[in-house]
Amino acid sequence: MTNLQNQKQPDKRESPLLILLFFLTLLFPANAKEVYDLKHCLETGLKKNYDLLIIRNEQQISDNNLTWGNAGFLPTLDFNAGYSGALNNTTQEYADGSNVKNAGKLNQETNLGLNVSWTIFDGLYMQTNYQRLKEFQKMGELNTRLVVENLICDITAEYYNYVYQNLRLANLKYAVSLSKERLRIVKARYNIGSMSRLDLQQARVDFNADSSNLIKQHEVVYTSRITLNRMMALEEVSQDVVAQDTLIAPNPSLEEKELRNNMHQSNIRLLLSVKNQVVGELDYKALKSRNYPYLKLNAGYGYTRVTDNLGLTYGLTLGFNIFDGFNRRREQKNAKLAVQNRQLQYEQLELSLKADLANMWMAYKNNLKLINLESENVDAAHENYEIAIERYRLGELSGIELREAQNSLLGAEERLLQAQYNTKLCEISLMQISGQATSYLD
Repeated sequence: MTNLQNQKQPDKRESPLLILLFFLTLLFPANAKEVYDLKHCLETGLKKNYDLLIIRNEQQISDNNLTWGNAGFLPTLDFNAGYSGALNNTTQEYADGSNVKNAGKLNQETNLGLNVSWTIFDGLYMQTNYQRLKEFQKMGELNTRLVVENLICDITAEYYNYVYQNLRLANLKYAVSLSKERLRIVKARYNIGSMSRLDLQQARVDFNADSSNLIKQHEVVYTSRITLNRMMALEEVSQDVVAQDTLIAPNPSLEEKELRNNMHQSNIRLLLSVKNQVVGELDYKALKSRNYPYLKLNAGYGYTRVTDNLGLTYGLTLGFNIFDGFNRRREQKNAKLAVQNRQLQYEQLELSLKADLANMWMAYKNNLKLINLESENVDAAHENYEIAIERYRLGELSGIELREAQNSLLGAEERLLQAQYNTKLCEISLMQISGQATSYLD
């Protein structure tokens, strides 16, 4: 970071904005700070982030669903027991005119039983359903990986945004120190009558403007810190942290061909789209199973008290749907069209990712060039300012010209920081598109 060396200490009696800056240091204390590097932020987020905890539970659900019983292979066994009773008053009349009355006669029935139902064949639907459950399990794993990669990229981007905003804060502090030195010089000359009150007021206005920008930047840094803490799911979301990195260093050695190859092999969204195609084909296959007959085994073992029967019952049911109002045919046609749509969606996604990769690659290369250019500009602007401030001290340069040199220096520093940050964002996007986001954990 650019800093003036060997400057004279300016006068302490300055604008009330300095008092406000002092109170800001109380609001954002320097104590109780933890130093976080990127890896620590990522590991903390991957351990605590709520989105990731939720998707891991959903993955566990898809793992639990992968069973032979859920696919329909296993029989079902039911136990039943029943009791019924009837209290009747009856009158029996005979041919000779006599009758017999029975009052309060109780009839009771008790039964116990076990019933087994087992589908032996259903047109390969069970086998197809088991394959679908396997694919859903794999999709659960891929969805978890997708959330992990998104979280890694989001935390990485916000971490470097936090670094970027802190660097901007340092630049703005430097701007305030430059304006303060200028104000000190003007005050000294004003007191001896070599500068006008207009010069003094202009220097004060510029100093106040730079102080105002610094105050606003404190808020931006604070917001970025809160966002980073929220992504890491820290219990104390306002916890003060210090980024270990003091500069933004993009990786300048990415290769477009390698990124493109990795995209086809490792991009999670593409892999999920492939799984969607497989599931669509299995859905179609499951519907086709209705074209075949089904065979079911039924068996029971029970006891009935009324007749004192205890025994085994069993049977086979063979069935085949002959006509269902053409619904089966319609559903199979729709399923086949759904398979075609999923293939088209894959091709659409692939084309979109290629376009994103091409755009990000161009932005990445251009920003690398801008970093080199703006680095030269910062060196030139710094030298220019050093010359300007010396001439200003000697009275050979106006305040407006000094301010212009100061703005040129700060503008060059800001453009360099912006180019570095933009390059890092492009790099993160390229790593995400190519399915290499987890490399930031290394």
